[in-house]
Amino acid sequence: MSTLILFNKPYGVLCQFSNTDDYQGETLAHYIQQKGVYAAGRLDKDSEGLLLLTDNGKLQHKIAHPNNKMSKTYWVLVEGDPDSKQLQLLRNGVELRDGMTLPAKIKRIATPYLLWERVPPVRYRKNIPETWLEITITEGRNRQVRRMTAAIGCPTLRLIRYRIGSWTLDGIENGQHRVLNGIKL
Repeated sequence: MSTLILFNKPYGVLCQFSNTDDYQGETLAHYIQQKGVYAAGRLDKDSEGLLLLTDNGKLQHKIAHPNNKMSKTYWVLVEGDPDSKQLQLLRNGVELRDGMTLPAKIKRIATPYLLWERVPPVRYRKNIPETWLEITITEGRNRQVRRMTAAIGCPTLRLIRYRIGSWTLDGIENGQHRVLNGIKL
């Protein structure tokens, strides 16, 4: 039996428990007091949303290892208004410096229903439209979603991971977490 923590990571929090010489800001230790748990995957400092932590190495591997192709769904605010051709490029896979991405599920969405204020706020430019997309991928390359939207000419302004596999952010406020005990592989 394992423990799984579903954490709604705020913007600017580093996905490790200790500071480094390079970074003296908030880390997971500011939010998670439980000892012996480790992040199953990563979410960069500039991204928000669902991060899973567990005390079970096999579960961590099952969640995080790219060979397992666990789906991850992101709510992404992009600069611009991508047309159907740009969205189809994302659906088919786009060429990045480290190779072609796998096909992704893409849809336009309204502003997400459980959205919290980001600190600092996303810059607003009245003459440039912004569009929310829901993007589901099964890979986990470094900053992949940001690089994918940039490749179609619509840079990411805000990135929130909403789902990993069957686990979601539902009912978890930003900066809060839920502990699930007795998780079986």
